[in-house]
Amino acid sequence: MIIVKLKGGLGNQLFQYATGRGIAERTGMTLKLDVSSYQSDALRNYRLRAYPVVDKFATAEEIECLNPSKAHYARWTASRIRNALKPYYGRSYLKERGFPFDPAILQVRQPVYLNGYWQSEKYFADIADVLVREFTPASPLSPENEALVVRMAASSSVSLHIRRGDYVASPEALRVHGVVPLDYYRQAMSLMAGRVPGPHFFIFSDDMAWVQENLSADHPMTFVGSERSNQDYDDLRLMSCCRHHITANSSFSWWGAWLNRRPDKIVVAPQKWFAASIDTRDLIPAGWIRV
Repeated sequence: MIIVKLKGGLGNQLFQYATGRGIAERTGMTLKLDVSSYQSDALRNYRLRAYPVVDKFATAEEIECLNPSKAHYARWTASRIRNALKPYYGRSYLKERGFPFDPAILQVRQPVYLNGYWQSEKYFADIADVLVREFTPASPLSPENEALVVRMAASSSVSLHIRRGDYVASPEALRVHGVVPLDYYRQAMSLMAGRVPGPHFFIFSDDMAWVQENLSADHPMTFVGSERSNQDYDDLRLMSCCRHHITANSSFSWWGAWLNRRPDKIVVAPQKWFAASIDTRDLIPAGWIRV
């Protein structure tokens, strides 16, 4: 059994699920999800219900088996000692050792509890077809969104995501993540216009009023969400329907770009993903352009 701890918003949950799903697919073990962190998270909740994923939840007993709590001190101590005597990839509890890709995860062959963010496609690139299928929402598009997809398909569509929200409102999020400056978007749009004939920018943001006031372009722009109330998974699906992408420093738009499997897509991502000093060498897939 593989148990993966889910935490954070939709983009983070997709990374965590994808890594656990990759191990389960390679080993034939059952994948289960630990969503207990959302019991004490007032801002986030489990967001994968919209998808046809492996939707099995680990029980408290199953979690305790692989990741004993200190409430059962003897069992917790014995587990720590056993894990300390094993190589990292052979342990029953794996906490992420750092942000870069850790190849030891690909060697896992035993029941394990995963606790981390696992933000690299190298953990799950071998099951891309499975994930594209499972990360396509089961519900049909609304008529308004269906019409938008038709427009995206008929144009040189470029999704452009501006993340503000908690990055601006929370001092801790601002310290860690920072906010991508407008100059990045101007450079990215200019680069895209130099490579894509007649680009049409489809703008996604959690602060559309600010974007409409501050962002301008010499090419058509459509502000997605300014006149509709989409769920996050709706916007993610719409992003992936665009031909090309300009991401924010956000796992959300990372997935919007990754789920577009067109071989000729152009993806532009920020060179500086975090305000804090974090090694992101394995975050951006090969072929994406960093600005």
